[in-house]
Amino acid sequence: MAEIVNLNRARKAAARTQARAQADANAAKFGRSKAERAQADADKARARAHLDAHRREDGREDPQDP
Repeated sequence: MAEIVNLNRARKAAARTQARAQADANAAKFGRSKAERAQADADKARARAHLDAHRREDGREDPQDP
């Protein structure tokens, strides 16, 4: 005799499996870990602080103005 299967559970399980596979593909394609994002933000902040520390003060508001 065959095993009784709840079709709603089977359908939802299949949808979860498919969604998980899509999420894994997106994570591999686009994702970075939280630690990697934090490190990149820290590096960016450190570089900005370094540049700001070496900025000359000549009275102009916008550094791009001649």
